[in-house]
Amino acid sequence: MIVAGFGFRQGTALPELRAALDLAQADLPAVEALATPRDKAAGLAPLAQTLGLPLITVDEAALETQQTITQSSASLAARRTGSVAEAAALAAAGPGARLLGPRHVSPDRMATCAIAQGTPS
Repeated sequence: MIVAGFGFRQGTALPELRAALDLAQADLPAVEALATPRDKAAGLAPLAQTLGLPLITVDEAALETQQTITQSSASLAARRTGSVAEAAALAAAGPGARLLGPRHVSPDRMATCAIAQGTPS
């Protein structure tokens, strides 16, 4: 499964989320699901609905156990992970998942997106 994980600030709108996804997905396989922390699901639901993709929510404990490429001090302080987007993508893609690259940041810096690929079951 190919999963796009998202981190974003409160009030982030659909265009910013889409911009982050477009940047992250360039030259990669099409995503099959979107993922974000459970408390952010309502903010990502419009993009999932627009794209017709399932939305996977990830709990805090699952975020904290993921090994991320990016090490953002803000993410570490707020969520105990180096990148919310990378951690959400990895957690949602399942055991053995790998990042297809580091997170990408929307031009307005309101959203981040990273793509992970899970191993076939």
